[in-house]
Amino acid sequence: MQLVINTYGTYVHIKDELFEVRVKKDGKEEKHHFASQKVTSILLSKGAAISTDAIILALKNNIDIVVFEYDGTPAGRFWHSRPGSTSRIRKTQLEASMDGRAVFWIKKWLGEKTANQTAFLKKLKKNRSAKAGFIEEQIDKIEELHRKIVSAGAEKIDTIEASLRGYEGTAGRIYFQTLSSLLDKRYQFKGRSFRPAEDPFNAFLNYAYGILYSRVEKALIVAGIDPYLGFMHRDDYNTKSMVFDFIEPYRTIADEVVFKLFSGKKVGDKHCDKITHGYSLNTEGKNLLVQNFFKFFDEEKIRYKNRNQTRGNALLLAAHEFANQLIKKQ
Repeated sequence: MQLVINTYGTYVHIKDELFEVRVKKDGKEEKHHFASQKVTSILLSKGAAISTDAIILALKNNIDIVVFEYDGTPAGRFWHSRPGSTSRIRKTQLEASMDGRAVFWIKKWLGEKTANQTAFLKKLKKNRSAKAGFIEEQIDKIEELHRKIVSAGAEKIDTIEASLRGYEGTAGRIYFQTLSSLLDKRYQFKGRSFRPAEDPFNAFLNYAYGILYSRVEKALIVAGIDPYLGFMHRDDYNTKSMVFDFIEPYRTIADEVVFKLFSGKKVGDKHCDKITHGYSLNTEGKNLLVQNFFKFFDEEKIRYKNRNQTRGNALLLAAHEFANQLIKKQ
């Protein structure tokens, strides 16, 4: 169970060894109780509060606590300090960042990202016969860029980083232009925009990516990977570069959740607030997105490694597989 606290003034503390969540609603205080054994993570939006007793109980039960900005960007987390085999894995991770292993993994992740983008567009094409020809043309363009990514050769990532970024960036622009064209005209957008989002679609997408960032970071930490030591997104001060590397194949998860909400006409004016130079999700919009994101991520099953897995479990398995291959553990 994910505890998502995004209502301003909410307080989380301990009552009889249970997490007690106090929410102010219509001038009254509501209390909700949750057993620690049933909670896997606690997501706190800015404006909420949590007691040290609640933090300690979470740490003792291996419960991840993530603190978010209002737009969904993770600001920090509480995590236990048991290192396991982390030191060995991270030493190897550093070595790999400076040789051909970094090239292998970046090509793999960007290749999977572009493949997932075309797979999603192919899925959308099935029920859009009027635009099938246009979608197919866009798919062809992305597939050509995919081939350039996976065929790029170099001993170090520095020598092909610019080319890979160019191919991936071009594929992304084509991909989002296509998604925009398939939406109702009132929700079409010019391209990706960040803080602030220039339109409701990007406001939803930015918040969804924020949730996804936190899940990717958690998977990497659990596997023993240093979230700051990236292969391509590197050397930026105080930046979780490996999170930005590893997240690439999984971005389409957020894309699909958000697109389904808009194409299914579940999003309305009540879900976003107009702010200076853009849009921001309000509490109602966040609740809508969070409910649908976690259902898609933690409940629905996909086929992964010849087994039915949730997307969340598949992410954890992939992170462990990455760590094991770094240290050549079979």
